[in-house]
Amino acid sequence: MSEVTSEQLEHTSEAAEPVDDELTEREREQRAAALAQVVQFGDPVLRSRASDVTEFDAELASEVERMVEIMRGAMGVGLAATQLGALRRLLVFQAGPDAAATAIANPQVEWLSEELATAEEGCLSLPGVGVDVERALHARIRGVDLRGESMLLEASGLEARVLQHEIDHLDGVLILDRTSREQRKGAMRALREGTTYSPEPDPEPDDG
Repeated sequence: MSEVTSEQLEHTSEAAEPVDDELTEREREQRAAALAQVVQFGDPVLRSRASDVTEFDAELASEVERMVEIMRGAMGVGLAATQLGALRRLLVFQAGPDAAATAIANPQVEWLSEELATAEEGCLSLPGVGVDVERALHARIRGVDLRGESMLLEASGLEARVLQHEIDHLDGVLILDRTSREQRKGAMRALREGTTYSPEPDPEPDDG
């Protein structure tokens, strides 16, 4: 099984939450304001399956614009409509600082590679928590754009991980459901106590 490196994940709070001490005061305020609009763990909407988008109009375009603004403000790389309390199969993502923000409605996983990768993931709806999640390294996602026209995404690496993460949200699935029992217990304890949790790093190999 291959591993996704920390370098591939360093720009994402959905995959690895930024260290607060590394942010400027303005960035902390901006992030807090964005996160205040995101549904947090414990809200039943996060465990609900979203319904298909059927209206492709100015309202949808406006919703996407707001989602992208919140995603960027929270320093995330992806956001599902359910995380804002809207049970619509709609997500936005931006897998990297140089990538363009993309919206996809009614996404469906058409194919996942047998090659897997494990990496620590965080979630804007589970603040301060990160757990190891194994996902397909490559994915093919089919859906429609904001005009209702068919679109097909061939994704690899971080982009594939983000898309799988956000589609999980639309199905009511969280990273807590995708990790080991031990890490789930640690993350749940942190969420209850308002502390932080991340998996312990693998020990350094002993050359002797």
